[in-house]
Amino acid sequence: MDHRSEIREFLTSRRARITPAQAGLPSYGARRVPGLRRAEAAQLAGVSVEYYARLERGNLAGVSDTVLDALARALRLDDTERAHLYDLARAAGTSPRRRRKPAYPQGVRPNVQRLLDAMTDTPALVINGRTDVLASNALGRALFAPLHDTTTRPPNHARFIFLDARSHDFWDNWEHAADDAVALLHTQAGRDPFDTGLTALIGELSTRSEDFRARWARHDVRRHATGVKHLRHPAVGTLHLTFEAMELVADTGLTLLAYGAEAGTASEDGLRLLTTWAATRDQQRAVPAVDET
Repeated sequence: MDHRSEIREFLTSRRARITPAQAGLPSYGARRVPGLRRAEAAQLAGVSVEYYARLERGNLAGVSDTVLDALARALRLDDTERAHLYDLARAAGTSPRRRRKPAYPQGVRPNVQRLLDAMTDTPALVINGRTDVLASNALGRALFAPLHDTTTRPPNHARFIFLDARSHDFWDNWEHAADDAVALLHTQAGRDPFDTGLTALIGELSTRSEDFRARWARHDVRRHATGVKHLRHPAVGTLHLTFEAMELVADTGLTLLAYGAEAGTASEDGLRLLTTWAATRDQQRAVPAVDET
């Protein structure tokens, strides 16, 4: 990925969404483009127009925290966008040749897998910043059965959403799921623009999916935290599940996701049914085929 282009397009997209009225500035004359002009953004950030233009050309190397904070205030960045701006600035001062190890582990430690397996009533999985699923427990594999039922390894949420037609039936709100996936990838691109696996994934999705390309151009960013996922499971029907995302401190870049249902809801009943369905499916797979010849 072209890191300078990432910076430029992120800053220009944030500037374009703010009107002078929103920023408390007077507006004179016709505007050829929406949002603030560069001079107005520079004024709000308290820097010269020339210096702001340098930043927006993608040169964040060596920029102080004070300037980054001023820029974030001027462009009205939320907490995730502010963190993304800092990630972009940090990466701007790092040479790809200085990286000595892969961006991510290729799997999970045995202790992490044991933890997942002990969560027998809770669907859980571990993903990396590329949305690769590196590990799951039995209920997690059952919950995301269509995702795991692919030939590509490891299974990847973004690839499933944009390149597998079944995802439109699986996600109750496919548009929202697609927006989330792209925003997560953009966030990761800011953290680690030198991850060749991420670059390859983005290139593949950009080439094969117009839906992905349109979303990638928005430069939205998002982080896993907590929320609700709405999906239509092929075996148990519609589920509305809360989720909690927990970073694995000992494994940089990995996040454990655990899902649950509100007590007394149809989704709680659906999870119980999913447990039974998963156990039955696993038993059937464990039975060797009978040779009738």
